[in-house]
Amino acid sequence: MTRNARSNPPALPKSDVSGWVGAVGLLTLVGYILFARNFPAVVEAFGFDGSRGRLSGPYSALLAMALTGVAMAAWSVLVDKVHRRPTTGIDWSRRKPVTETLDVSITKLAGLWVTWFAIGAFYCLGRWYWDGQYLFAMEVLGAAVVPLLVLSVPYVVWLDRVLVNPRDHAWHFGAMLIGRESYDGEQVRKHARTWFIKGFFGAFMISILPPGFASVVETDFAAIAADPVRLGTALFELLFVIDVQIGTVGYLLTMRPLDAQIRSGNPFLAGWLAALACYPPFSWGVLGNILAYETNTAGWAYWLGDWQALLWVWLTWLVFLTAVYAWATMAFGIRFSNLTYRGVLTNGPYRFTRHPAYLSKNLFWWSTVMPFLVTGGSLTDMVRNTVFLAVVSGIYYWRARTEEAHLLLEDERYGAYHAWMQEHGAVTSRLARVLVRIDPRRPVRLQPAE
Repeated sequence: MTRNARSNPPALPKSDVSGWVGAVGLLTLVGYILFARNFPAVVEAFGFDGSRGRLSGPYSALLAMALTGVAMAAWSVLVDKVHRRPTTGIDWSRRKPVTETLDVSITKLAGLWVTWFAIGAFYCLGRWYWDGQYLFAMEVLGAAVVPLLVLSVPYVVWLDRVLVNPRDHAWHFGAMLIGRESYDGEQVRKHARTWFIKGFFGAFMISILPPGFASVVETDFAAIAADPVRLGTALFELLFVIDVQIGTVGYLLTMRPLDAQIRSGNPFLAGWLAALACYPPFSWGVLGNILAYETNTAGWAYWLGDWQALLWVWLTWLVFLTAVYAWATMAFGIRFSNLTYRGVLTNGPYRFTRHPAYLSKNLFWWSTVMPFLVTGGSLTDMVRNTVFLAVVSGIYYWRARTEEAHLLLEDERYGAYHAWMQEHGAVTSRLARVLVRIDPRRPVRLQPAE
């Protein structure tokens, strides 16, 4: 590479999501958390009884998510004008008569309703959905069934009138069920992948909303400000709440008018195996038992407990990692989702590394658990813990590679982003050079897909 090329690198592809979307979501969420924490004082100021306490219940957590989603969607439409993008597949200037698209809409509704019934049956058969924190998710989704069925009719009929091609993957599935018209089997498989992702991860995200939110609303931060361990736990919880709240919005707002539809689900089996291994119920067996890496460990607070200054330094490092993890979710705006292609992100932490969430999450685990240190002094436990956490990190590396394979297949702009990061990304380019030194046969640059 010439000196001039180094001084004038190719432009980083533009991100499909504005950084302001996540920022608006963050401000809305933090604002509601402050309101929930100060609710007794607020109602007393208006002359009402404030004895009910703070708004830390599960429905308050759900309301926080709803308000965050509305604010992010409003910014996307009113400011970013995402509904006008050609990638939505919508042409607002050409509204077709209802009579012209009604047959298509009926077929599509048949496909959607059968899909929702299948997801409901999956929930009924999965025993884990009827215990513990999943009970809240089942309660919420159960209450949403009738409104979803009723509202889907005007929504589909209205949207089909402006869609350039209303015969999407939902229509192909409906056509297969009805048997009146020819359908594309690949589109049916695409439909199945899309809705399995929404059903599986949507219930999980809703289920984990309440616990962290309640902890953040109820924690007395002033009382723990001088204790780095307790303060660290509270700050981690706050940042994870930001991640979960905005991530849940992403799973629920997969709508074409918001340009947030799932373009495709990951078609590679390896990608599914790597991702599902990290979430319940699969993670209970894989990460919880087979790869148990916390046997006789005590964690960072124990091993650094005699050095107060070092505790504060380590806390800063851990909070930084958790903040990067939350920032990575915020950067998606209303498009966060596992195993999907919903556009290309090149801003926020994705300007420094292609996988900021995976990198920060794994560094956090290594830095908090410290698997190479055990309380019993057992060399066997030290080796097992270290190897098992290394395998977990390997699973996330596997996830990253399968996700990249999917995105490179779907969008040549991701190929351009991948190549730019390989040479110019602050973290990615340095890791690439290290890997080349380890294996000189490894190519330094990955050219964009043709």
